[in-house]
Amino acid sequence: MGSQLRVYRQKIRSAQTTKKITRAMELISASRIQKAQARVAASAPYSRAITRAVSAVATYSNIAHVLTTEPAKIERAAVVVFASDRGLAGAFSSNVLRESEQLAKLLREQGKEVVFFLVGRKANAFFAFRRQAAERVWAGGTDLPEFETAKQIGEAVLEVFLRDAKDGGVDEIHVVFNRFVNMVNQVPEVIRLLPLEVVEGVEAPGDAEIMPLYEFEPEAEAVLDALLPVYIESRIFNAMLQSAASEHASRQRAMKSASDNADTLIRDFTRLSNNARQSEITQQISEIVGGADALSSAK
Repeated sequence: MGSQLRVYRQKIRSAQTTKKITRAMELISASRIQKAQARVAASAPYSRAITRAVSAVATYSNIAHVLTTEPAKIERAAVVVFASDRGLAGAFSSNVLRESEQLAKLLREQGKEVVFFLVGRKANAFFAFRRQAAERVWAGGTDLPEFETAKQIGEAVLEVFLRDAKDGGVDEIHVVFNRFVNMVNQVPEVIRLLPLEVVEGVEAPGDAEIMPLYEFEPEAEAVLDALLPVYIESRIFNAMLQSAASEHASRQRAMKSASDNADTLIRDFTRLSNNARQSEITQQISEIVGGADALSSAK
């Protein structure tokens, strides 16, 4: 009985230690999610402005630019996957990795060869375990994205997109990331980055609004050459910020659930420990009473 009591007390101490860790991680994520949300909100106006500028050039020019023209035949496609560097974030990484696998399956069914660009150690470990090679891997800083990393990713995907497919280039590029909706919902999202799909076109003029006539200086092709790399970098950076905010929200929710489970374990083991202690006390009293009765009978 004494050994059983020691086991229960050891489990209670273990659960209490676990609760301290998960509670600390929950508070850290709660403090970082506010900053992550603020960064997502701050990046939105710039991203919308770049999108409107690209939309204007694509809408009011008649040039066939390589970044806005659909290839006659798509042979190779690249998929950029944004996951996390660390675990303990619930289904954050598994959701986006499952979405990337489904996208890759769909692209292969269409007769396209798929290459991967991975962001985050979890994505790298996932594909390495399945022996699927990645074109490039970026690890570190997924919970605090830097624009320099987004610039590197943008340059890499543009370089491979502009290269001929026979030389290892790709004909289209997709991005898979977790979009931050709110503290409860983070939705895996897939967008086709290249060839350009304008997601926010120039609005139709209203009753009191007359849309301007555009003149391009220099030529529209030169304007696209300058605008589209900036557009790609802003879209990638926005995806990184969305992914970081989703990671913090998912980790906070997972750690809160772990803390609640630790409380449940502590309560259950405390109850079992009390029962074991009571049984031990009862047994000791019975032994004392039995010994006293034996001494009385001997007299």
